[in-house]
Amino acid sequence: MKMKLYTLVAAMVLLSLGTYAQNDQKTDSIRINQYGQKVDWVSLHPEVQNGILNFTSKDGNYRLWLDNRVQFDGAYFFDKNTYNPIGNGVTIRRARFAVKAILHKNWYGEVDLDFAGSQLELKDAYIKYTNDAGAFNVKAGHFREGFSMETTTTSRYVTFIERSLPSKFAPSRHLGFQVNYMQTKYLLTGGIHFNTIGDPEETQFSQDANKDYGIDEGYSFTGRVVYRPVIDNEKVLHIGTAASYRTPKTSAEIPYSYRFSTRSISNINRKKYLDTDDILNVDNRTLFNVELAGAYKNIMFQSEYFNNDIKRTEGLSKVNLNGLYAQVGYLLGDGKYRYNKNEGEFTQPYLGEKNGELELAFRFDYLDLNDEVAGIYGGSANGYTLGLNYYVNTNVKLMLNYSYLNHDRYANGKGKLFVGHDSNGDLTKDPFEVVEAKGDGGDDYGQLQFRIEIDF
Repeated sequence: MKMKLYTLVAAMVLLSLGTYAQNDQKTDSIRINQYGQKVDWVSLHPEVQNGILNFTSKDGNYRLWLDNRVQFDGAYFFDKNTYNPIGNGVTIRRARFAVKAILHKNWYGEVDLDFAGSQLELKDAYIKYTNDAGAFNVKAGHFREGFSMETTTTSRYVTFIERSLPSKFAPSRHLGFQVNYMQTKYLLTGGIHFNTIGDPEETQFSQDANKDYGIDEGYSFTGRVVYRPVIDNEKVLHIGTAASYRTPKTSAEIPYSYRFSTRSISNINRKKYLDTDDILNVDNRTLFNVELAGAYKNIMFQSEYFNNDIKRTEGLSKVNLNGLYAQVGYLLGDGKYRYNKNEGEFTQPYLGEKNGELELAFRFDYLDLNDEVAGIYGGSANGYTLGLNYYVNTNVKLMLNYSYLNHDRYANGKGKLFVGHDSNGDLTKDPFEVVEAKGDGGDDYGQLQFRIEIDF
């Protein structure tokens, strides 16, 4: 049924594109729509923009294009000395089908679907109005909140196969309203957001909470400020900060709770070593981050620190969790890094070589889901990733990442994973029974991952 739906959507879009192209060949000036009404019309001219097919009107007020993506991933794990075996494998990480349009110059619409994992998942679905000067826009629908440089960057242009460990803190796509104000030196973003409707399981939790208990779905206020003291075609210095006040969402399995869990920068290893389990009796949480990034020609760096404060009721102490990452990149050819000032993030690099561009990158990750005072032991981990990317052209990218993960003894996947030995020499899942020296408990291993990606 899902494949039939995909085929139907694709056929409708292609038929529409064909109709637009044919319009330009007609000499009559009358158009009748599907409802039998005479309508105004304008020709759309096909063109390829950096490998992406576009249909654009002569004045630029109308534009229609597809934004599709396939990411084929594989991973091999060096787990001979781990407490828990890890299965190697391959997968379709993302299979995205998106339709985007500019209408009447100022209006923008987007629908973005993901078919990976044999599940249909809604990603972006929103409406945006931009003023004539292009400095101000307002969005409504389902889209990414304005928080974290790494999270707001599309997966097409992230430097590594998976985003960093602390990116789990950053809110992703939610229903809501957002206002953006852009100038060369700064970017201001603010929004109010509600539940997510992308993940089928989360959507079901939210619907059941409404139906069975009449619980409000929760809300968030999120804002971001970016300042660029230096910015031109060859260099940029990016200083940013964001904050978000969040009440519990009914998309969680248990009302009035938060749970933070993440796979260790792999979508193929399904183990979630880092997992706080459900933190109950939550009143609200406050999320804060700082961003520092920059680029000069073919060299770039990017870093963020995250702090997550969770306030609980029933006299329970607050919970504090935190993390950070720092990364550097170097283009080996004549290419250079490019920066999107309207979004406050790096975008696709300029490829200076006819035969493609090589990129060498390194990232350090740290995530701490432990708060001893609050009695929360979700585990902590360090990650070290060396990446080699080959931009074959503007449509095709090959990626190779080697990562080393170092987990602590509390990273037991909510009590499901072994983290050491007890006093009898037997494997144990209880971090408080581990007899290994401090720093030796928990799974530590290396992983080699690849990605073959095409964007069209």
